[in-house]
Amino acid sequence: MLEELIKALYIAKKDLKEYYLKPGTVGWGVMFPFAFTLAFLLKRGGGSLWIAPGLVSLTIFFSSTSMSATSIVFERKTGSFERLLLFPVRYASIALGKTLGSFFFSLLTSLSTVLVIYLLIRVPPANLLLFAVCVLAAVFQSSSFGVLLSFGVKDPSQTMTVFNLVRFPMLFLSGVIIPLSSLPVPLQALAYAMPLTYITGSIRYSYLGFNELVFHPLLSLVAVIAQSIIFIALTAWLIKKSIP
Repeated sequence: MLEELIKALYIAKKDLKEYYLKPGTVGWGVMFPFAFTLAFLLKRGGGSLWIAPGLVSLTIFFSSTSMSATSIVFERKTGSFERLLLFPVRYASIALGKTLGSFFFSLLTSLSTVLVIYLLIRVPPANLLLFAVCVLAAVFQSSSFGVLLSFGVKDPSQTMTVFNLVRFPMLFLSGVIIPLSSLPVPLQALAYAMPLTYITGSIRYSYLGFNELVFHPLLSLVAVIAQSIIFIALTAWLIKKSIP
C-alpha cells in the first residue's frame, strides 16, 4: 500500500512539473477564482453571508475539475498516457496520482477564493478546523471527479464542452445559489445525486454552523470523502477497460 502511494506521488510530481507549475497555468489557476468571486460579490453589493460558502464550493469544484483534465486529455491525445501503463503501477495508483497532481495545485484556488470572501464579508468560519477539512475534502473530490470526466473526452478541443454539460446543471441544482428548499421536489431529489451538493453542504455547515440537507450535516463531509474513493475506483476501472 505504501509503495503504491509513493508511486502515485511520483505521478503527481511529474504532472505538477510538466503541466501545472507553469506561469500561465499558475496565473489562471489563482486569478480565475479570485476574479470570479470578486465580481460576483461586488455585483451583489458586497456579498451575503449565505452565498459565501456556496461560492467557495463552486469555485473549488469548477477550477479543480478543469485542472484535472490538463494532463490526462493531452496525454491520451498524444499517446504518452499509454507509456505510463507500461510501468509496474496499479491502475488505482495512476488514478490517485492524477488526482493528487490536480489536488496540490488546486489548493491555490481555494486559498485565493477564501481570501476574497473573507476580505469582503469579514466573517470568519464558525468552525475553522472543520472548514479547512471540508475545503481539503472538496478539492480532492473535485479533482477525482475531473479525472473521471477526463476519460470521457477524446478530443482536447471538446474538453470544456463535455465538462460543462455535466457541471452547469449542478450550478443551479446543488444549493450553491438557489436554496434546495426553493426547488420543486423532483429537482431536490436530483440534487442529492450531484457531487457539488455535498461539497456545498459540508462547507456551508463548517462556515455558518448549519445547512439545509435533510440528514446530519457531517454526513455530507463523509459523502464527499466516499465519493472521492468511488471516483478513483471508477477511473481505475476505465483505465483497465481502455487497454486493448
